[in-house]
Amino acid sequence: MSTRAKQIRFQIAEKSAGSFSSLALLRWALVVVFLWFGGMKFTAYEANGIAPFVINSPIMSWLHTLFGVRGASYVIGVLELSTAAALVVGAFRPLFSALGAAMSAATYLITLTFFLSTPGVAEATAGGFPAISAMPGQFLLKDVVLLAASLSLLLASVPWAAADLPERSDPGVLR
Repeated sequence: MSTRAKQIRFQIAEKSAGSFSSLALLRWALVVVFLWFGGMKFTAYEANGIAPFVINSPIMSWLHTLFGVRGASYVIGVLELSTAAALVVGAFRPLFSALGAAMSAATYLITLTFFLSTPGVAEATAGGFPAISAMPGQFLLKDVVLLAASLSLLLASVPWAAADLPERSDPGVLR
């Protein structure tokens, strides 16, 4: 491989994960998603767009109570941008790879609960669940794939993340 090709090759911390170039593609795709979605959370358009999901969620509704529609969106945006940052650093440090992948997986586990809590997900005219509406049902369905990508990266990261931790016998480690 030429020096130039080596410089632009996707980075991945999980060196022993078999065909790790596909993991790099998952990582950088997740980074793009979290940067884009996280950045959008700072707009009124997106804050109003996610409000029905957040307000009806037993896991997240407290954000609206505490911060209001825009504030809740800002908090979510900061978390999403932090996830993107952890995934970027994780390309070079396996511990951050595991952290970013876990944050990503948690995000999609939570958003998939919206299937149960958001009105209008099941399409009544098609017989109800499992028939899902175009909005918001089909919009949420993409999170199944994003969760799978997150879990794939997390599973590949965990053995290497443990190798990044300092040894207990290390005198520089506080106990």
